[in-house]
Amino acid sequence: MTESDILQVFRDTGALLEGHFILRSGLHSRQYFQCALALQQMPVVEKLGAELAAKVRGLGAVTVVSPAMGGLVLGQELARQLRLRFIFVEKEEGKLVLRRGFRISSGEKVLVVEDVVTKGGRVQETIDIVRAHGGEVVGVAMAVDRSGGTVDFGLPMFSLLKIQVETFEPDKLPADLAALPAVKPGSR
Repeated sequence: MTESDILQVFRDTGALLEGHFILRSGLHSRQYFQCALALQQMPVVEKLGAELAAKVRGLGAVTVVSPAMGGLVLGQELARQLRLRFIFVEKEEGKLVLRRGFRISSGEKVLVVEDVVTKGGRVQETIDIVRAHGGEVVGVAMAVDRSGGTVDFGLPMFSLLKIQVETFEPDKLPADLAALPAVKPGSR
């Protein structure tokens, strides 16, 4: 699938939203990728998972880890297609942690999978957790790289769609965007 095909999947499933959005990073945007809307359809999950699996197959990962909630569906599907173990990190008292008895062995090769990355804060937190537990992060995979390729974790990165979506600081909104009510779609 081409990036154009991937973008069309998001449009067809209603996962590419237009309006005034407040992103997890605190930035504001006219567009929002609500991946959950695309990933509620298992044929779409399987197709996107296969595309991403083809890109990361040679990394030698034995475990896939995703930050909850956004990365869970795609991460689990990627692990399923690659026949790897799947675990996740989740929030506890406002920060991501490894819970539920999940363990990472020293030197274990781990692939981090997220749905959408803009600034990469949750991915970086996940990388830090893996490393703190002795794991070796071999790469980062995502459905959508909203940074247009500018985010850098110092690791191999793979995305299905690389797109530069215009974002704005809250105090520097253009008039047309400021005139629209802002919503936080990831939290509703």
